[in-house]
Amino acid sequence: MSVRGRSLAGVCWLFLTGITTVISVMLLVSVVTVMVAKGGAVLTWEFLSQPSRAFGAEGGIRSQIMGTLILALGAGLVSLPIALGTALYQSEYLALRFQSIVMRFIYALNGVPTILFGLFGYLVFGLYLGLGISWLSGVLILAMMILPTLVVSIREAIESIPSQYREAGLALGMTSPQLIRAVIVPHSFHGTVTGLLLGLARAAGETAAILFTATAFSGVDMPRSFNEPVTTLQTHILVLSQEAVNSSATSAVWGAALMLMVLVFCFSLGAFAIRSRFRIEV
Repeated sequence: MSVRGRSLAGVCWLFLTGITTVISVMLLVSVVTVMVAKGGAVLTWEFLSQPSRAFGAEGGIRSQIMGTLILALGAGLVSLPIALGTALYQSEYLALRFQSIVMRFIYALNGVPTILFGLFGYLVFGLYLGLGISWLSGVLILAMMILPTLVVSIREAIESIPSQYREAGLALGMTSPQLIRAVIVPHSFHGTVTGLLLGLARAAGETAAILFTATAFSGVDMPRSFNEPVTTLQTHILVLSQEAVNSSATSAVWGAALMLMVLVFCFSLGAFAIRSRFRIEV
């Protein structure tokens, strides 16, 4: 191929990749613009701090915000120690030929449709364990769903630790538990927090799984026991969006949608900031 042909191919490739980048950015900008334009006027302090009334068409979204945070944060607390232990066992104790097999199972878990998670949670946690439709059932099923995200993020952080750190610890006579406590865990902290925040962002946006296990549309506020349901922004949006003829309900939908987007963006931006701040330079 001539120099001119190679140059033309390079220009075409640059143009195509530039167009795809612009399309991706514009999609995000479009979603954010619509949400802010439709929900910005609704998102007042009264809307955020008051409970909903008239089956969600009036009042605010205080209970929905609290329910969403309870499920997301609870899932993070349950999933984090399991993910950390899994990642440490794979990297420090498991034979290399088995590590790839375990990761395939983890990736397969990440690919299970959310509706199947919801059905599993309803049958196992709700019926077999007797938890019913409750926030605890929702926390447990969301913890299962975000587990792969945490494991992969922690594993990547562990693998990015320079080999000199391990060698220095071994040269000092550290045992494996001592090496994990003094070297591996502190230097993979950024990956742990990043995976946790990304997992929280996913948990905050899940709808299908919690419809089966954790949520009621109206009539609940803060749960007072383990077997009580919660109401969340996701289910609030889903149900009210079907009331298109009711202008009050439509306004509440846009306000709840904007609030949900803000929560997810906060978790995602926090993960990006921490990963950029604590990334280890190899």
